[in-house]
Amino acid sequence: MEPRQAILVVSFGTSYNDSREKTIGAVERAVAEAFPAYEVRRAFTSQRIIDKLKKRDQRSIDNLKEALDRAAADGIKSLIVQPTHLMDGFEYMDVKAEVEANQGRFERLALGAPLLASEADLDAVILAMAGELGGYDDGKTALCLMGHGTDAASNQVYQKMQDRMIAGGYANYYIGTVEAQPDLQAVIEKLGAQKHYQRAVLQPLMVVAGDHANQDMAGEEEDSWKSQFEASGAFDMIAKVEAVHGRRFALLAELLGKNQYFENPDGGEWMCMNCGHIQKGKMAPPVCPSCHYDRGYFIPVELAPYLMPELI
Repeated sequence: MEPRQAILVVSFGTSYNDSREKTIGAVERAVAEAFPAYEVRRAFTSQRIIDKLKKRDQRSIDNLKEALDRAAADGIKSLIVQPTHLMDGFEYMDVKAEVEANQGRFERLALGAPLLASEADLDAVILAMAGELGGYDDGKTALCLMGHGTDAASNQVYQKMQDRMIAGGYANYYIGTVEAQPDLQAVIEKLGAQKHYQRAVLQPLMVVAGDHANQDMAGEEEDSWKSQFEASGAFDMIAKVEAVHGRRFALLAELLGKNQYFENPDGGEWMCMNCGHIQKGKMAPPVCPSCHYDRGYFIPVELAPYLMPELI
């Protein structure tokens, strides 16, 4: 019998049940599908969220220490701790310290990197965001991404991503943060210097659409990004984007769960986000026959934002 091995997916957490299953849950399901020989377990780092879920929903979720203790008690021999944090900020460093403190309790205990750990990671996320928002990139729309932000040195990742977006030709994308720099005011000032924008689209640059996305970005309070953009006159489409964002996330999770993002044995359609070519068949082509961009630029037409009737 092979030694038990597991992957512990560690997230900050969220009390929004629907969002949790469409985001954190989708990540966990994707990990389970990619590594079928491993048990996939969950832990949250926010004790506040853990306590809230316990009190409100009678739902118990381990914090990291509890999850490590449980894995050791269950006889797990090989454990990979994979955070869903975007960068190596204070939350990630706390996870790293806890993992280091538990070395010796397992035959193997490894820690995975955060999402944005290299320039290649930045480019992959930029490409993914362009695929998500490319339908709005018409030269008249400012595409504004809201990150969390941190006082840690890793906050520089946001500026690196902004610089790489500009270098890559994504000049209409603007990154701001909730709790660091660049902040909302910096984004609005940049937009104010541009006279050609007629509307703005707001999108969270976060794993989970929790309080920050629902309140700080899209809330009705006067200091939310939505309200500030409305007041500045650079706002038009955010209500429509909000209306379909959850449905698109659910579709994405469903397609990933069925391994049908690029392939569908029953047949499907895929759109090239560079040129708009639509390919019909059982899989997206390795290379777009029209513009010769690779498969990574194709998305299922169900996820193409400008084909959704809600946005027409």
